[in-house]
Formats: sequence, structure tokens, C-alpha cells
Amino acid sequence: MAATKSQGSAFTLFMVGITTAAAGIAYFSTGTGKLALLVGLVVLAWSLFMAFKIKPLEGRIAAGAQPAVMKLVGIIVVLIGWMIVVGGLFVTSSVGGRFTTTIIGFAVSLVGVLYILPAAVNKNAIWKA
Repeated sequence: MAATKSQGSAFTLFMVGITTAAAGIAYFSTGTGKLALLVGLVVLAWSLFMAFKIKPLEGRIAAGAQPAVMKLVGIIVVLIGWMIVVGGLFVTSSVGGRFTTTIIGFAVSLVGVLYILPAAVNKNAIWKA
């Protein structure tokens, strides 16, 4: 996941911070939960500071510009899929109906994730140069 020790440290701190913040949100009604949320957010901020500090050391990115419209279409298709899933909860109260809308929404999201987004990102990939 990380190529250097500083990247690994920043990533580890990020994972600890996000986990602690999530636990703080889950138990926010208690004093310990509020403390965990605060500590998690501080650790997250520190990890992001570390990540931004090492970014200039990485050098020039080898990949060319990616088509923004294609990536936007892929993201929209994924979001439409999740809207179908959530909308199915309000359309019907039967388990079969909700199951059907969930499968349809999940399939639409997978089309966006597995076909449209990779096509957009691989358009100018480094190995195609």
C-alpha cells in the first residue's frame, strides 16, 4: 500500500484515526465516545498533514490526463444504482420487492464501477504509451 516509510506511517495513522473516529460516532452519547471522536479527528488531521507533507517528494505523475466527463458519467451511474436501492425501500414494503430493487440497483452500480470507470481511467494509462 505504501512505497516509503513515511507513506506507511501516514496511512497507519489514517487507519487508526478513522477507526477511532468511527467508534466515537457509534458511542457519541457517552463521555468516552466524545473523547474517542475528538482523538480520532485529531489523529486524522495529523495523518492528512503528514500525507500532504510527503506529496511533493513523490515527483511527477507518469499518467496522462484522464477524461473527466467519462469519470463523471461513471460516478453518476454508480449513484443512480444506489438511489435505486434506497428508493426501493420507499416504493414497496414487501421483502421480494425490496430484494428485486436492491439487485437491480446493485447491478447498475456494478456497471458503473466495473465497466465505465475503468474505461475512463485506462484511456490514457501509462502502459499504453
